[in-house]
Amino acid sequence: MKKIFIFFMAVTMLSACKKALDVDNLLAYDPEQIWNDPLLADAYLTNIYPSAFGNHNVSADRNSDQLSGIAFPQDAVTITNGGLGNWNYNPIRLVNQALLDIPKGTLPDATKNRILGEAYFLRAYFYFGMVRTYGGVPYIKIPQDRFTDELNVPRNSTKECFDFMYEDLDKAISLLPKRNLPASSSWGKIDGNFALAFKGRMSLYKASPQFNPNNPWDNTYWADAYTVNKKAYDDLKAQGYQLVADYANTSLTERNTEVVFSVINQFPDKTASWDNGIRPLSFSRGNVAAAPTLEFVKAFPMLDGKLYSDPTSPYFVSEADFLKSYWKNRDPRFNKSIVWNAKVYPVSGTITGYRQYTALGIANALDNNGINPNSPERSTNNNVHTGFFILKNSDLTLTQANVLQYGIDYVLMRYAEVMLNYAEAANETNHPTEALDILKQIRIRAGIEAGTSGNYGITATTRTQIRQAIMDERNIELCFEGFRFNDLRRWRMFSLLDNKGKTGLEAIAIEPNGTEMSLSKARPLGQSNQLLEENFKYVPLSVPQTGNKLNILPEKYYFAPIQQSISANASKLQQNKDWGGSFDPTLQ
Repeated sequence: MKKIFIFFMAVTMLSACKKALDVDNLLAYDPEQIWNDPLLADAYLTNIYPSAFGNHNVSADRNSDQLSGIAFPQDAVTITNGGLGNWNYNPIRLVNQALLDIPKGTLPDATKNRILGEAYFLRAYFYFGMVRTYGGVPYIKIPQDRFTDELNVPRNSTKECFDFMYEDLDKAISLLPKRNLPASSSWGKIDGNFALAFKGRMSLYKASPQFNPNNPWDNTYWADAYTVNKKAYDDLKAQGYQLVADYANTSLTERNTEVVFSVINQFPDKTASWDNGIRPLSFSRGNVAAAPTLEFVKAFPMLDGKLYSDPTSPYFVSEADFLKSYWKNRDPRFNKSIVWNAKVYPVSGTITGYRQYTALGIANALDNNGINPNSPERSTNNNVHTGFFILKNSDLTLTQANVLQYGIDYVLMRYAEVMLNYAEAANETNHPTEALDILKQIRIRAGIEAGTSGNYGITATTRTQIRQAIMDERNIELCFEGFRFNDLRRWRMFSLLDNKGKTGLEAIAIEPNGTEMSLSKARPLGQSNQLLEENFKYVPLSVPQTGNKLNILPEKYYFAPIQQSISANASKLQQNKDWGGSFDPTLQ
């Protein structure tokens, strides 16, 4: 049993009578009780973790081009409807209370420093979420009253906020233990490595086009981003962090050498809904939350690391022929991330050789998609299903009956991200060799062929080309982990989403001569798993069908407006300039 749950059980027993851990109710907050007791002090901070780090969430990438879902219809973001909002002053209040009271307690110095380090990290982490969303916000450093938060103050500039976040992270790094080992009882708590790596992530935002639209790639912040990210890469590497051998196991093998920080799950104490949201409905107990798009399927390279449309690749396929064999000779990460029509799908409870079909009239009605007029049934899944499902991080040992028991830890940061952060900063600071070396390491682990040049399909040589190669590699390597939308935002690349729909792929069974197979013949063949991928033709299909919807992401969406419900009671809280105010959220 994972140690953290033993810890929570102990805390519950200790605090049952006095409700000392009802920390959100500051009227009942008793610092003398909490900050004189190491167990209760730990619990106070640990209880804030869920609001900071969340858990597995397939919907996080619905905002991007990776998964189905029109997240931004017309006027999805306004000053009244919330939209991209992320106003996190409630947990910040609790963190500030801890920072005020911890030094007054009688905890051992080592414990006191560690918990202070966690608190400083959490404050920077919460503020980063808001600064990434709004630009500068009031950087409150003292605990506010539970019922009368005094936020009627001017916003700190975005630069000031970054300075304060750096200051908090530097304090955290100096106070935290450098590394919480996987076998220790401290695993799952913030350590110095996570704080350093997160500072590296934050530094990319500070240097990014989102915050520097007038000088996106040559501003002085890139030098700092390089220094921080190189240190994170070197320090973690020296401690034994490395890519796991098999990409499929980056999360499924818990506490591996690639995990920098993870949220601990364990059935029955704490579970996630990942498998229940990604699986075909016939193998889950809830509707599919989102499914991979054809656009994203096309983004995966071939086995040699080049795109299918690259005529220099031995795996080159013309656009006209791509859909006839899209599953063949792909980057091995494709096979480990995506379920497609007629793919062998060894989920627990199925027979050996079971194939997952999506074709209308052949697949289980819960799993199909399409508009085949020859089918007597009509799919009810066309607004979400795409002809693909997510395989990455799926626990195939779970049957449909126990799919809600998903207890795999949620990896919030892994070494592959640290590497790619370093590569990005290196490329923008005239260190292309270092950037290309990182890309090669990522592709070697992926299983990409070295090729005669030994470059693993990487042809980029210029700064601009290497930048694009890094962007493309992040899209594949970190897929379905919640990065894509925020990456597009910090790169100011909403043009890839704006006025764009999303596409799926309908499968229709065919005879060897290419004519459509009758469903009366195809259905029993599918039921006995005899239809292979090449026994179908594939037709692009708009997703969702209803209304032919498009994502609408204008320039002003790079920073969200402060909601009217917040600003109405805070006259000094300036609105962002693109939303009717005067505040500039950038670093210009």
